[in-house]
Amino acid sequence: MSDPPEVLFVCVHNAGRSQMAAALLEQHAAGRVRVRSAGSEPADRLNPAVVQAMAEAGIDISAERPKLLKEEVVREAHVVITMGCGDACPVFPGIRYEDWELTDPAGKSLEEVRVIREEIDRRVLALLDELTGQPESAERSEASGSGRTLK
Repeated sequence: MSDPPEVLFVCVHNAGRSQMAAALLEQHAAGRVRVRSAGSEPADRLNPAVVQAMAEAGIDISAERPKLLKEEVVREAHVVITMGCGDACPVFPGIRYEDWELTDPAGKSLEEVRVIREEIDRRVLALLDELTGQPESAERSEASGSGRTLK
């Protein structure tokens, strides 16, 4: 594939799940995939527990801001992963859509957000392996220390 595939993660507020997924895929993909995230009703800021949980995994998302989902961003994506945004995401032919049923981290404790982060990481690694055909991505992430279960 000459151009890297583009993945768009979408949730309602773009303050938790989609931000974690985008950051994790960005880290694991190391440039092999373009990554974006957006929300149908973006929040004012990221969920602080999400920022902390990601920092524990060695990923700083503190400078990220929730972004509004725009039609052109969906059209540019090869894969759109939705996370609880219902029918708010426009559907176009030729784009792969998946809905990941994940607990919303809003109002959850740090411990609960860690569990959500680990489930997202597992799904992100499987998606990356599928998109790139390089199953060693999970081994690489374990060797680099990311993707580990944190306490």
